[in-house]
Amino acid sequence: MVLDPDHCYRALTAHDARFDGRFFVGVASTRVYCRPICRVRMPKRENCAFFANAAAAEQAGYRPCLRCRPELAPGRASVDVADRLAQGAAMALEDRLLEDDDVEEIAARLGVTGRHLRRVFEAAFGVSPAQYRHTQRLLLAKRLLADTQLPITEVAYASGFRSLRRFNAALAEHYRLTPTAMRRERTRDRGADAIVLELAYRPPFDWSRLLAFLARRSIRGVEDVRDEAYRRTVALPASLDRGHGRGDAQTGWIEVTHAPVRATLRVAVSSGLAGMLPAVAARVRRLFDLAAEPAEIAARLGPLAAVAPGVRVPGAFDGFEVAVRAILGQQVTVAAATTLAGRFASAFGTPVATSHAALTHAFPSAARVAAADWREIAALGIVGARAQALVALARAVASGSLALEPSADVAATVAALESLPGLGPWTAQYIAMRALGWPDAFPESDLGILKALGVASPRAARERAEGWRPWRAYAVMHLWLSLEGSATAKPDITATKARRAKGAARHAGKGATP
Repeated sequence: MVLDPDHCYRALTAHDARFDGRFFVGVASTRVYCRPICRVRMPKRENCAFFANAAAAEQAGYRPCLRCRPELAPGRASVDVADRLAQGAAMALEDRLLEDDDVEEIAARLGVTGRHLRRVFEAAFGVSPAQYRHTQRLLLAKRLLADTQLPITEVAYASGFRSLRRFNAALAEHYRLTPTAMRRERTRDRGADAIVLELAYRPPFDWSRLLAFLARRSIRGVEDVRDEAYRRTVALPASLDRGHGRGDAQTGWIEVTHAPVRATLRVAVSSGLAGMLPAVAARVRRLFDLAAEPAEIAARLGPLAAVAPGVRVPGAFDGFEVAVRAILGQQVTVAAATTLAGRFASAFGTPVATSHAALTHAFPSAARVAAADWREIAALGIVGARAQALVALARAVASGSLALEPSADVAATVAALESLPGLGPWTAQYIAMRALGWPDAFPESDLGILKALGVASPRAARERAEGWRPWRAYAVMHLWLSLEGSATAKPDITATKARRAKGAARHAGKGATP
């Protein structure tokens, strides 16, 4: 990423939150690097060096500021193909921070060569993947030391270090501090059974609409939305290399609340998930679309986004879960789809002990569903064709031939989804919106979109939406919102009516519910 120093310095002097996470400033006189929103005394222009990411700043010999805490900066949305590949690799590294995958393994999962991935990654971040991962481990350790009461040994292992000696040496080398010295006043604790993290975003953030969207679709026993908080169960493989649900899993729960004054989400994580904090944090960021660029999106969407400029596209804590929810919701209302999802999760999910009465089990893994007979699923009241579609989807995910996560190749994944029985373009585009985090996804045949645009055909909708690229997924949320005043069930119902009214066989079993 090429940075204009003069533009960066102007953003720094204005403490402009729109640039938070888009660059960092290293100050030569202190050898510390900060976020552009930092409120320390303004450094002189000649003492400033600008970096696209924290890893590049640390590689240049700067230490993170203890006041603005660079580890809390929001991520960046990605739409350019090459940049998205680099961002996908970065997501894979952050999601699997405790693993030691080499570049060839990561490249294979992304469908490119290791050489190409190294070239693209270093062009985007200015450091190698290995250097980037090391920086992320250090920043996670810094966060855990500041925000939790975890013993230092547990912090070391939770950050991906294989021994306390290596952990101490890394802090001394990069930060010139001991773990004890990095401890400071901690975030108020949720209790003995929870660890609290803060995840930043770029304001504005329409928390109420996003929470309402998730509340209408919450899966009984798996999710719970009340008292302005989102809660859910979590089950992650102890080693992510063991695949989609194979091997032992670490289970627990999370609670997400909004801290608007600090422009952060506060995430309480049950202590049993301490060893999976990087993966949990990465998935919460995706679910709540914390890498969104509200200023850029609003500028592209124009009047469409003026009413609610902070609207986010709800992502996915687990891509398989969202895809299952989409299939279960074909041609039914949100309420009906939610009921079916609750039955499905109860029948095939894993019991999880939590301190929240409403959270009882984790959503079924792809491996568990892949091993089921479709008739078991149909017995829950699910149409046979959709039960078969669920098994086909699960087998593709469990085998590794289909990855439903933001690091996946969008075009190839959409094509793979459309090749599965019972999934059509609408379903694939919806899954791309949420599970793949693709900001330009656009289910052009949705009747709600056609109605909001005042057009009669998907082709006309596609032509009208050209000016919104590469943020058409956000346009979809605003179009649905314009019909009903909130991002709730209307698109499901109108899309269903459209299919029934047209009676077109080519759409049978191909739609999805948001």
